[in-house]
Amino acid sequence: MKAVLVSITLAMATMTTLPTQASETPAPAGVSVTVRSPQPLPRDGRLTVFLAGSIDMGGSSDWQAQAARELADEGVILLNPRREDWNPAWKPVAQEPEFRRQVEWELAALQRADVILMYLQPGSQSPVSLLELGLHAASGKLLLACPDGFWRKGNVDITADRYGVPRYESLPALIEAVRARLARLRRERPGRAAD
Repeated sequence: MKAVLVSITLAMATMTTLPTQASETPAPAGVSVTVRSPQPLPRDGRLTVFLAGSIDMGGSSDWQAQAARELADEGVILLNPRREDWNPAWKPVAQEPEFRRQVEWELAALQRADVILMYLQPGSQSPVSLLELGLHAASGKLLLACPDGFWRKGNVDITADRYGVPRYESLPALIEAVRARLARLRRERPGRAAD
């Protein structure tokens, strides 16, 4: 029974999102909150993790959901660019309002993040993720998993080596590394601990 309750609690925690109206109450302390594009980025002092990596216009599996489940008990804000209302008819040009909104949200969220968890899924191409890798490789906040089978793994590995980006063999190993990084950040900056 206890295991079932823990599973239900963790499953519910991953579905928690920030309130959309001022009258709603925030998630309980110690529970991670997922903020999806284009929701406003919170400024409440909690540590933030950006879930960067393969989406491929929805063609890649929703690994972000797995990451959210695994990090549900960290009490952080998970910034998820995978947009539930994405419309493939939106043209990828700067003049397309919703496309611009998406790109600007991602750029702001990456900048705001304390940790960037980047998973480049085998079989995907993820050109935008490669751009984000280039933008944030030298930031010190990027943790990366790029298993065999990713389209440009060689480029990714060489870039990660060049800038000292920590790499992991799988999504589960990457998630454990993110947990360790969050623990380190909490020790270094106690004011940013989960509330």
